[in-house]
Amino acid sequence: MNLLEIKDPSFVKELNMQQCNELASEIRSFLIESISKTGGHLSSNLGIVELTIALHRVFDSPKDHFIFDVGHQSYVHKILTGRAKDFPTLRQYKGLSGYQKRSESAHDPWEAGHSSTAIAALAGFESAKSFKQEKHRNIAIVGDGSLNSGLSFEALNYLGHCNDVAPIIILNDNEMSISKNVGRMSKLLNNLRSSKMYLSAIHSKARFPKIIYNLKVRISNSIRGFANNLSMFDQFGFSYYGPIDGHDIKTLEKFLTIAKRKNKPVVIHIVTKKGKGYLPAETDTLGKWHGVGPFEIETGESKKQLKENTRSWSTIFSELIERYALNNDHFRIIIPAMIYGSGLVEFQQKYPDKIIDVGICESFAVCYSTALAMNEMQIYVPIYSSFLQRAYDQVSHDLARQDVKIVLGIDRAGLVGGDGDTHQGIYDIAYLRHIPNMEIVQPATMLEARQLLDYAFHTAKHSVAIRYSRGTSQWMDTSDFEPITKPSWTVFNQNGQVNLIAYGDNYIRMQEMIENENLKVNLYNARFIKPLDEICVTQILNSGLKTFVLEDVTIVGGLGSAIFEFAQAQDLPTNTLKILGLPDQFIEHGTVEEIWKQYGLDNETIRNTILK
Repeated sequence: MNLLEIKDPSFVKELNMQQCNELASEIRSFLIESISKTGGHLSSNLGIVELTIALHRVFDSPKDHFIFDVGHQSYVHKILTGRAKDFPTLRQYKGLSGYQKRSESAHDPWEAGHSSTAIAALAGFESAKSFKQEKHRNIAIVGDGSLNSGLSFEALNYLGHCNDVAPIIILNDNEMSISKNVGRMSKLLNNLRSSKMYLSAIHSKARFPKIIYNLKVRISNSIRGFANNLSMFDQFGFSYYGPIDGHDIKTLEKFLTIAKRKNKPVVIHIVTKKGKGYLPAETDTLGKWHGVGPFEIETGESKKQLKENTRSWSTIFSELIERYALNNDHFRIIIPAMIYGSGLVEFQQKYPDKIIDVGICESFAVCYSTALAMNEMQIYVPIYSSFLQRAYDQVSHDLARQDVKIVLGIDRAGLVGGDGDTHQGIYDIAYLRHIPNMEIVQPATMLEARQLLDYAFHTAKHSVAIRYSRGTSQWMDTSDFEPITKPSWTVFNQNGQVNLIAYGDNYIRMQEMIENENLKVNLYNARFIKPLDEICVTQILNSGLKTFVLEDVTIVGGLGSAIFEFAQAQDLPTNTLKILGLPDQFIEHGTVEEIWKQYGLDNETIRNTILK
């Protein structure tokens, strides 16, 4: 079968079971080959191939709505709905999104890049169907790691209360979220997975005809209530089926058909192997193969190698943070399911008792950390910029309002590239800057990262958010450093004719440009975004020189806005002040360089702007 010629999913209904299995094999080969070139989410899609085929055989998309939680596991769905030909552009500038995208296809009714939204969205789709008296079905495909979230429980609670809805939830249980699952929910699912009923059902497939095997599973589910062996979903009012083999298309079809015919809420619990069909991904327990860059299929090695003597910012911070764990029984890292992504695997191996993974529960992570800090614990919370916004209420109401001090490591600050508009870290300055008792800093070098961490833990009176990008920085020895004792900026090249203010990676980029082209520009390193270095800002604005503020966030609510606000309060001139930043909109996927170019933030455009 030529996957590139698929126009719509209706063809799968005409296939026999052998052809379905051959299709599954072809899709896996296609995914491995394609993602090895573009990068993307590999493991989750390899594990959901048979389920997606079965869904399209039983239901009728786009009339029936498939709501993929997070959406990064929708690649097979994209292939079956006619988008295989676009996979060379996956996550590329102006190309195919790595998530469901409503503007991309009528088969994508919902889009999300964060977990645990699907059941809540399902509730809305179901209520709308009831209000409009429509007959289609709404199906949410949810990973077991997403059930940890409070949003999922809120949605289950609501749906269990409704009498006029019939949602279908497919629980895709692979014992992983991004990395290994944690918490009581994981243990509850493991109990179901290891039950005699499931194990005997799996083993009986080899001994009994399919019709008897399926009848056996249905009867087993029916008698569970009499034995008081109820699942959490039974208690919420759902008809629960499972666990069943998520790689057996015929069995999946049987239970999906049962769910389709029922006029009440249903949960089908399937067990799958994340990364199925590619051994390095199958055996991964850390999350390395969850989201990958281009790689060599034969070896699994990344095609993108770091420049000599450089480290990712995540790795730099994980190395620096070890100093605070050493001989400190009161130090803890609280992390929401991102140990691998935040570069903390080695830390966990060295200090397993000093890092606590709370699962995909960002709100809980911040609230829990606040209470720990109240009890004389020293807390570091590394969290992606776009994920921290999920805990905004806890940062404002619980952490900052009570003026408790923790250190937030805001990973993936600024543009992130291929993950696109759901993951761009371009709003954190705006949503943190207006919260009292909150400081925001960003280092430009590894040495400055060491200084700012020391300031945050030992000098600052309030919580400190330390921003750092998805990029890299030069590795350097930081054992000998001069402490930062108060909010302050630094300046490079003070004899210029124009002022340029930048921070983080942009400061280094501008410094290199000024040096290489011998530009007469005064470059200021705004390492403290909040509070400002008020003395330095006053001198800059009183200089009479044209002054540019280069942001890695949107122009709304960033450092430039803070400078304008300060100038207004102090009656300082602003007629020479201009902000260079991203527009007030959601920024699509593409490389950082391509996005800079699109919005006039590339070196050439900035140089022409400031010299004009």
